[in-house]
Amino acid sequence: MTNIEKARNLLKEFKGDNYVSGIDVIDKLGEQAASFGKKATVVADGVGQDWAAKVHADVKNALTSAGVELAGDFIPGAGPNAPREDVYRIAEEIKKQNPDVVISVGGGSGIDATKCAVAYMTLDEKDLDKYFGVGQVTAMLEAEGKTMTPHIAVMLAAGSGAHLTKYSNITNLATGQKMLIVDEAVIPQKSIFDYKYTATMPKDFTMDGALDGIAHCLEVYMGCPEDVRGKAKPVCLLGIEMVVQNVKKAVENPADLEVREALGLATDLGGYAIMIAGTNGAHLNSFSLVDVLTHGRACALMNPYYTAFFAPAIEDRIREIGEIYKAEGYLNADLNALSGKELGNAVAGAMIALSKDIGFPTKLTDVEGFTDEHIARCLKAAKNPALDSKLKNMPVQLSADTVDEYMGAVLQAAKTGDLSLIKSV
Repeated sequence: MTNIEKARNLLKEFKGDNYVSGIDVIDKLGEQAASFGKKATVVADGVGQDWAAKVHADVKNALTSAGVELAGDFIPGAGPNAPREDVYRIAEEIKKQNPDVVISVGGGSGIDATKCAVAYMTLDEKDLDKYFGVGQVTAMLEAEGKTMTPHIAVMLAAGSGAHLTKYSNITNLATGQKMLIVDEAVIPQKSIFDYKYTATMPKDFTMDGALDGIAHCLEVYMGCPEDVRGKAKPVCLLGIEMVVQNVKKAVENPADLEVREALGLATDLGGYAIMIAGTNGAHLNSFSLVDVLTHGRACALMNPYYTAFFAPAIEDRIREIGEIYKAEGYLNADLNALSGKELGNAVAGAMIALSKDIGFPTKLTDVEGFTDEHIARCLKAAKNPALDSKLKNMPVQLSADTVDEYMGAVLQAAKTGDLSLIKSV
């Protein structure tokens, strides 16, 4: 069985008939929408832009062919990192159109903003800070006796997995801090991903999304409890393998639809992974780097350093991950002969080698605009109770009292590229 076939089977196991993916599948959107009613609101990235015209026409045609009417004009989606202001605007516009179903068409930020906006327009609570954390939206829906309008997510970019998950990342632009909703209530009822649309993703966007897919699989597998490891392992390791095998090919030949499908499936597996268990250190830090790095780029830059930090606690898992990079020529060492920090540094080095091979930054000082203030912001966010799920997901347990010493050392290593600065707990 090929990796593509394995990935399709795992995703079928995950989402059943509620998810449609592949090449030339956008026409299935009409059937999905019609199952919820006859009037749809579409929140779409790229409204009025040339790159999106074909996608938007395909969406309209799919809905019309199924007898679903538009409740109004397409609502422009969110900016990068889903700013709060876009959530408020989208919620207001959806409420005016009063649809049977909401359809978001875009990348992770647009889908995340729509997830949050559908909740926000439904609930009486208008302090968005109260939505962040685990299960807060569900608790408010139950307290107010309300249900949310159904949401279908149409993904256009291989990366975040937002179309499949319970996460919604929303950014306060004034503070430069991203916050997180973790809630079953915001999972889109149905979703669709036609991988052909990713062939026009720019080079940087392709790399960011692909390495975000690795981040989801990597962090989940490194941090998942032993009782779910058996379920996580095939999903996470296959996702990592498919990205490592295909990201350079996609950069060099972006129109190769077979490669694009492989990357799309790989990052979808990342979405499956983060529904099995949570992400941890690199994702937590990425929330404080939004003004200088895209989410996927921040996670990809930080993860080698967390791999080195976690390795002494999870040597067998790190070896399994390292073998994937070794098979693709990024590592030469005998991993069975290494342990502890040596093992972690070897696998971290392989991850850094892949980044270098595709022209990706490998340390924070490579990033324009980065300052020590970002490290301070990362450490402050790590002590925020609304983000403590990320700390709890780490295979090396840190508390607010130990964050500065140990996470601070990881951040200093990432700043300089010097793995020796990392401290073992």
